[in-house]
Amino acid sequence: MESSRIAAVAADTRDPRTGLRAVASLRALADTLELRQVEAALRSGMSWQEVADALGVTRQAAHKKHSKRIDPAISMPRRNK
Repeated sequence: MESSRIAAVAADTRDPRTGLRAVASLRALADTLELRQVEAALRSGMSWQEVADALGVTRQAAHKKHSKRIDPAISMPRRNK
């Protein structure tokens, strides 16, 4: 099912079981897309702080969520002290 259709199902409150499954699918899709964008950002030279700012979270939260999931071939920028 395409993402716009899943979003429509998730917004429809007439069948909560189906709606909740659609919400879970959208959450998984968003998680996958977020990881791909974080990887792209790090490859382009963005810092963890810049990634965090773009996501609207703290640097620590962004690093904790993604640092162990990103492609190991990506050289991760070090924090400047």
